[in-house]
Amino acid sequence: MKKSPSLAETVSPPPDAPVTRVNTRYLETLMGYNARRAALVIIGEFLPRMAVYDLRPVDFSVLSLVVHNPGVTSRQLCATLGMQAPNLVGMLKAMERRGWLCRRPHPHDGRAMGLHPTQAGLELMRVAEKTASDLEQKATADLSPEERKTLIQLLKKIYK
Repeated sequence: MKKSPSLAETVSPPPDAPVTRVNTRYLETLMGYNARRAALVIIGEFLPRMAVYDLRPVDFSVLSLVVHNPGVTSRQLCATLGMQAPNLVGMLKAMERRGWLCRRPHPHDGRAMGLHPTQAGLELMRVAEKTASDLEQKATADLSPEERKTLIQLLKKIYK
């Protein structure tokens, strides 16, 4: 009775043969692998471009949400970004110290505070969001506008 070859035997050269070209066929069939590779390309450019504004990716996301949703609560931010409240508290305090946002009583919930951008926060995000948009356009230059829109819609189906 003939034994079936192992997975390694069917896809790999013999152990003593040198690898002349790395076989990534299997990895390239995985959504996570491809999404991560694409994200690394964009994040690799995003980090230094946002460093000039003293923004990490999570700071950028939080402040962008505050700018586009004045009065948003920290609970809403946590739910939207999938963050734990303790991780957000220090970040909001730091943004307040930097003069990027302020807290005001929530109009309908006496226990909650709404987060509002300051003028400095608005100005910062105006230039930071322009920088981010320019980066994304450059990183996705090989995609048509329709392909870019479709890719974003498909990615959202995974995380929403």
